[in-house]
Amino acid sequence: MPQRLANRYDVERSLGRQTGRRTLLAKDTQTDEWVVIKVLLLGDEFDWQDLKLFEREAKTLESLSHPAIPRYLDYLELDEPDGKGFALVQSYVEGRSLEDHLKAGRSFSEYEVKQLADALLEILIYLHSHTPPVIHRDIKPSNILLTNRSGNSPGQVYLVDFGSVQNLVAQEGGTITVVGTYGYMPPEQFGGRVTPASDLYSLGATLIFLITGRHPTELPQTNFQIQFEKYAQITSSFACWLQWLTQPALDQRLDSAETALRSLRFPQMRPAPATPDNPMPLSDLVVHKTPSSFTVFFPRRNLGYYLLGFLSVLIPVCVGQVLNVTSTVLSGLFGVILFIIIPLTAILLLKRDRLQIDEQRISLLSGFLGSSSGDYLRRRSAPVQAISAIHLYYVGEYQFERGVVFWVTQLTIHAGQQRFSLKHRHFTPEELEWLAEELSEWLGVPIVRHKS
Repeated sequence: MPQRLANRYDVERSLGRQTGRRTLLAKDTQTDEWVVIKVLLLGDEFDWQDLKLFEREAKTLESLSHPAIPRYLDYLELDEPDGKGFALVQSYVEGRSLEDHLKAGRSFSEYEVKQLADALLEILIYLHSHTPPVIHRDIKPSNILLTNRSGNSPGQVYLVDFGSVQNLVAQEGGTITVVGTYGYMPPEQFGGRVTPASDLYSLGATLIFLITGRHPTELPQTNFQIQFEKYAQITSSFACWLQWLTQPALDQRLDSAETALRSLRFPQMRPAPATPDNPMPLSDLVVHKTPSSFTVFFPRRNLGYYLLGFLSVLIPVCVGQVLNVTSTVLSGLFGVILFIIIPLTAILLLKRDRLQIDEQRISLLSGFLGSSSGDYLRRRSAPVQAISAIHLYYVGEYQFERGVVFWVTQLTIHAGQQRFSLKHRHFTPEELEWLAEELSEWLGVPIVRHKS
């Protein structure tokens, strides 16, 4: 290729080379900015299907505007003495791919992988929200760039290479073109059919590569499900989420990037182990977690208080009817109810506790619906450095043909002489198990299990 293309772009060096294709780094002489030029050459190996994909990529990029996706800049027809073809010019992102990071020996913690997943899902939400949805079809470590790594952040994430992009309108045209990368492609993509959930599978396979350091094809499979768990040092809740993301069957996989992001960020959307007979349970538990704080808002499970309020009205009425109490006495009873019992019931309904941990202290706080952080009453507090372990307490019950089945009834954080307990009357056994793992990872302390 010549050193200057279209009398405007000075080629600096080659970034990649495939049969009939070139990827070049160049300087735009008009804007003095670095750009990436993807070139499709005409020649003996030219395929009209390649041109169709090339033009689709250019058209798609031109329609997109997202800070984590390269910008479309120009589309050229080349007629140079030593080569004819077409060129797509896009903005240059100065970063290294996840594949390059892995080859250089970098490893990624669960926290970093979750951050990357969060950022990539935000991009997919943008792509899939188009009408029709834009489906990338080739999400993999080499197509994800990282820049500006700092502190606890793995870096700014970019999704690149839209050469395999497809939308559902194009798919319905009748021509089936199988594109993608083996190991990251879901089963339906081998048949040339994709949905937004196909990108979620590819994302899940990419994250599994990051967390295990092994290419998906190097991991065992059972019924086409990637078996990565024994190669990954991650919490069971995150492993379940990755399993849900990489379900081979579309009807068992997460169906949208929005749902995937909610289930990653909030425990009330977390999946249980994925089986056809075990739907993903929902929870009203709320957790806010950052690198410097961990807050657990107790779920609202006070239905018994509604019953208390109802009975407090019903019982005096029934007693009055049975005993034929005069209306004056009955009015007095109602006065007591209205003055004491109903306000007490309302207080119990509006009350909400939370467990808060920051870099200095662990605290158990009480507040009411609508309270700001400063309005919460501190019931108990201890230095976070005093936390030594997280204890889970189980009880068991013999069930026919299943033996003794244990379930957790209490989670207690030991901090010196103080004890901070979360009990079954507020939390389900599954929530306590999940919280124990999340707290253990965040605090860096062990889980001690007690069975009775």
